Amino acid sequence: MDLQNKPTQGVQEYSPELRALLLDYTLQLADTSLILGHRLSEWCGHGPILEQDLAMANIALDLIGETRSLFQYAAELEGKGHTEDDLAYLRDAVEYKNPLLVEQPNGDFADTVLRQFLFDGFHFQLLQQLQNTSDKGLAGIAAKSFKEASYHLKWSSEWVIRLGDGTPESKSRIQKAIDNLWMYSGELFMMTDTEKQLAQQGILPDYAGLKEQWDAHVAKVFAEATLEVPQNVFMQKGGKTGRHSEHLGYILTELQYLQRSYPGLEW
Repeated sequence: MDLQNKPTQGVQEYSPELRALLLDYTLQLADTSLILGHRLSEWCGHGPILEQDLAMANIALDLIGETRSLFQYAAELEGKGHTEDDLAYLRDAVEYKNPLLVEQPNGDFADTVLRQFLFDGFHFQLLQQLQNTSDKGLAGIAAKSFKEASYHLKWSSEWVIRLGDGTPESKSRIQKAIDNLWMYSGELFMMTDTEKQLAQQGILPDYAGLKEQWDAHVAKVFAEATLEVPQNVFMQKGGKTGRHSEHLGYILTELQYLQRSYPGLEW
């Protein structure tokens, strides 16, 4: 990341209260893309085949690119002279607002595919709606990231189908991934107080509508993959309000080490 903060779409005139809500939400989006992008980057050089190694690396780069735009916009909203690097590298785990799903370990290839699939369906629907939001900063970032999110969803959906409708071994592995990760999918649609207030202002879509579209896509893909959609699963939550699993601390230790060890380091 460059240390120079670059403007995005510019900050509109908002009341201090609305500006604080937008900052909180923008950080949530940025944290989510950053942590998932970092998780995928851990696959670099370890993919099952070269083509998919490169595919996951490219998805990670797309997410980090989205992260940069979001952190730059968050810095503008905050107005305290911080850079994208300050927000990425100098905040503690309890200040991160990403959902629990994206910080879960990579596991095997099926685990990573399923985690990506659950997130991609939500991310695709959200960005599609955010392109029409009245906030120009978020709308611009969403428009720029939407095409990439479309490819991500296509990639993860195809792999769920290939693994589910493949060999007994591949089906067993994707089913195990569903059993392990489905409990984290619900938090994506559980609106925080910030999200509810922004929805009331007309800046965010109602997540109930996003959930209906997500459910329909999951059902279609699972049917083609000969997999069953889990029912009546208790959903974990807390990540979006700063209560994380133990995994996030280990991620941030690695992610933030250089900047915290050598503050202000420039390449």
